[in-house]
Amino acid sequence: MIIPFEQLDKDTLYNLIESYVLREGTDYGEQEFSIESKVAQVNQQLKSGEAMVFFSELHESVTIISKNEFKALQSEERHQQQ
Repeated sequence: MIIPFEQLDKDTLYNLIESYVLREGTDYGEQEFSIESKVAQVNQQLKSGEAMVFFSELHESVTIISKNEFKALQSEERHQQQ
């Protein structure tokens, strides 16, 4: 289930993004970016719709996923229902 990021408390959203950034270990190329910079990038992705806050009822957890990951999850769900 998608949770509109705008509905989250500012500190909660920041902590969620920071946790995601630290967990993902995303490759940013040869340049090193600060945690703050990475958090800002993910925040911008949320604002642009390229990423979203996702609650997994199965795992009872919240994470951030890309729009493509969400589409893949939807496709997988439809496949399982058939």
